[in-house]
Amino acid sequence: MNDVHAAEQPRTEAVELRHLRGFLAVADELSFTHAADRLRVGQPALTRTVRALEESIGTRLLDRTTRQVALTDAGRRLRDDLAPLLTRIDTTLRTAAGAEPPLLRLGFTSVLPETCVPLTAAFKAATGAGVRLVRRDAPLAGLASGACDVAVVRGEIPPDSPVRSRLLLREPRTAVVARGAAELAGRRVVDWSELAELPLVVNTVTGTTRPELWPEGRRPRIACTADNFDEWLEAVAAGHGVGVATEPVARRHSHPSLRYVRLKNAPPVSVHLAVPARDAHPLAERYLAQFSDGSSG
Repeated sequence: MNDVHAAEQPRTEAVELRHLRGFLAVADELSFTHAADRLRVGQPALTRTVRALEESIGTRLLDRTTRQVALTDAGRRLRDDLAPLLTRIDTTLRTAAGAEPPLLRLGFTSVLPETCVPLTAAFKAATGAGVRLVRRDAPLAGLASGACDVAVVRGEIPPDSPVRSRLLLREPRTAVVARGAAELAGRRVVDWSELAELPLVVNTVTGTTRPELWPEGRRPRIACTADNFDEWLEAVAAGHGVGVATEPVARRHSHPSLRYVRLKNAPPVSVHLAVPARDAHPLAERYLAQFSDGSSG
């Protein structure tokens, strides 16, 4: 692709909604392959769509290599500004098409915490709105790209994230190992510090456990990485290394080739409810306000 020069005059009249939706999907997944699967289009077509958007506005939005896709500064700004706008457009179009009842999209990654069940029931009873569950193996559970209106986010939220949040709960961690693996063979309980000696399988997108959680100089080596939860699960089952998940996630994802080992002294995982920092959907604000006992982010 030819370099796109910011000095060129933008041709915004050529920008279509499909260009913006395509860009947001890639910004959410940080993968053209996964974004194309989500949009149910071919990867070459999606690549052309994003390239057309960059050429129209005269700015590079994504840095691409053979191994990864990353947002440029301009791409991050566009993603943050665009996501809430497209959400409002979609709501307006649905209303104009048939006066559908209001709908809140609740995003999550691997498992929705049980705490959200009564919270959602109370919200529906109080507002008459529907709730659609949206699973996304993406940072912030797809909130930044507009895939959902409010999100359940496990792990610490980066301070520069364009969201407001409340602490929902803290979940304990558990170790996950392949049946028959030499690591932790016969162990039912293990101390957190012992994992520093073992190879670690890391989910780099939505995982909450990385070597930096251990003291410097005594950290586990990364055996392999995965960029979504299902790949992470299969990598652990294949015996590539030890995984660490929260106990609720482990309970809900039984696997015949895996067993779970209780961890002592492991730092818990913070779970937050998050909404966009700007132009949050009114229903998302209402959902967040129900949970008044958390700490605001």
